[in-house]
Amino acid sequence: MFRTRGLVFFSFPSGLDIEFTGLRSNLSGPQQISLFDLPSEWYLKTRQSVQQFTVCQIGLSVFSAVEGEANKYIAHSCNFFLFPTTFGILDSEFSFQASSVQFLNQYGFNYNKFLKNGIPYMNEEQEKKIRHDILTGNWRVRSSLDKDQIKVVIDKVTRWLDLAKEGDWMTLPGIAGFQAFEVQLVLRQALPDIWTVLKDEGVVVKKVSKQHRWYLQNTSCDRESCWKENILLSARGFSVFFQMLVKAQKPLAGHNMMMDLLHLHEKFFRPLPESYDQFKQNIHSLFPVLIDTKNVTKDIWKEMNFPRVSNLSEVYEVLNSDLNPTKSSGPEIVHASRCEKYVKTKCPHEAAYDAFLCGSVLLKVAHLLLQKIHGIDPVPESSFPQYLDVLAPYMNQVNLIRAGVPKINFSGPDYPSIRPPILILSIKRWPGVSEQQVYHKFQNLCKFDVRRLTRSQFLLLTNKFKDARNVLKEYRGHPTLCISLYRYWRHSPDVNCVLQVCGIVTAWALLAFIFGRSGP
Repeated sequence: MFRTRGLVFFSFPSGLDIEFTGLRSNLSGPQQISLFDLPSEWYLKTRQSVQQFTVCQIGLSVFSAVEGEANKYIAHSCNFFLFPTTFGILDSEFSFQASSVQFLNQYGFNYNKFLKNGIPYMNEEQEKKIRHDILTGNWRVRSSLDKDQIKVVIDKVTRWLDLAKEGDWMTLPGIAGFQAFEVQLVLRQALPDIWTVLKDEGVVVKKVSKQHRWYLQNTSCDRESCWKENILLSARGFSVFFQMLVKAQKPLAGHNMMMDLLHLHEKFFRPLPESYDQFKQNIHSLFPVLIDTKNVTKDIWKEMNFPRVSNLSEVYEVLNSDLNPTKSSGPEIVHASRCEKYVKTKCPHEAAYDAFLCGSVLLKVAHLLLQKIHGIDPVPESSFPQYLDVLAPYMNQVNLIRAGVPKINFSGPDYPSIRPPILILSIKRWPGVSEQQVYHKFQNLCKFDVRRLTRSQFLLLTNKFKDARNVLKEYRGHPTLCISLYRYWRHSPDVNCVLQVCGIVTAWALLAFIFGRSGP
C-alpha cells in the first residue's frame, strides 16, 4: 500500500500532499479490489472508501524561481490540519482505519491539531445548502452539543440584561472562528435589545434600544447581510483556497495521485458521481493538465539503472544522489527562510514535507528527460516551460495501483491493458475448492489475484510477467492442477453456452430438414 501521495500545482510550481483517516474500506468477495477490475469497476469500489474516510492534513509547498539565478527554485512549505465543517445542518460522519491511524502515529501525526483545531471545509453542494439557509433566515442550530452551548450563552446574556443599562456591554471569551458568528446570529435573533461585535478578546454584547438596534442593522458596516456572508466564508474554510487553485487552471502534478484526486473531488468540489466517465470529465475540467510522477518514474527507472524503490521518499533520495547523472546540472532547490525545518530534518508523511518531495521529484525527473533528449550535446539553460514540454507524453496519465490497466487517461479513452496474460486453472480431484484456497496454494511461488470461472476452473492474474511464466513452467504436466493461457473464445462459459445452444438449434434444424424431405 502506497502511503506517499503528493500533488503539485505548477507555474509557479507548487506542491500539495494529502493525508487521510483511511485508504481502503473493508471490501470482501466480489467487492474486493483486484487486477481483474476495469477502471470503471475500480472507481466504483474505491468511491465507497473515499465517502467513508476524510482528509486530515494537507501540505502545500510553493516553488518560485529565484530571479537572476538560472534553474534555481525556493520552496515555501506549510501544513494545514483540516476537519469537516460542523455548522447548522452539516454534521459529517467519517471513519478511522486502525492501520492508517497507527501508520500516522508512527510518523508523529498530531491528532489534537486535527480534531481540535482543524480548518473547516465543505464541497459545493454543502455550501449551496448552507448559503440558502443562512441568507433566507432558515438557519437553525441542529447539533445537540451546539444547542447546549448556545443555551448556556443565552442564559448568561439574559441574566446580564436584567441588570444592565443601555450602553452597558459584556464579553463572551473563548469563542472564535465561525462559532463566533454562529453565537452572534442566535443572540441577535433571540434578543431584540442587544447588538454584538466580534473582537480579539471574544464576542462583545452591548445593550441597545430597539431604535438603535434598527439603526445598526440598516446603516452599520456590520449589516446582517454582509455579516452572514462572513459566516459562510468562515464556514467554507479551506474550500476557499481549493477554489482559488481551480480558478488558476495551472498544471497539477502528483506522485501516485489517484486517491488525492478522488478526495479533492468529493471533499471540496462535489460528491463523487456514480459514473466513472463523469468523474474523469469533472477532474479534467478542474485540472486540465495532470502529471503523475509515479507514472513518469516507472517509465524511466529501469532505463536509468536506478535501484528499485517503493515510495516517494526513496525516489527523491535516488534523484538527489550521485546515481543521478544530472545531479550537478539539475535544478537547485532551497527552502525558504521560515521553512528551515526540512533543511536537515526528514519528516516523511508530514504533508508539507511530502509536498516538497513531490515538487522536487518533478523538477529533477523533468531535467533527466531533458538531458536524455539532448544526449551528449550541452543542455540549454533550463526553464519550467521546457520541463513541461518534455513531460508532455505523460500528461493526464495517472497511475492506478491495482486494476486491469496500470493507468487512467483523463483526456481521452483509457489505454489498453499491458498486464501479463490471464491464466486458467482447471482442477481435478479437489471438490469444493474456494478462491482463498487457490490463492494460498500459489502464494509461496507468486502472488495471483484469483477469480472463479466455473466450479472447477479459476482465473489467475498477476502484474508480473515472470510470475506468469514461472507458474506455467512449474505446473506443466501436473496431475491435478492444469494451468494454461486463458482464451476467451475457448474458455468463457458464456461463449460455450452460446455454442451449445447454436449446436442444439442446428441439430434440430437438420433433423427437421431430413424428416421433412422424407415425408410423402
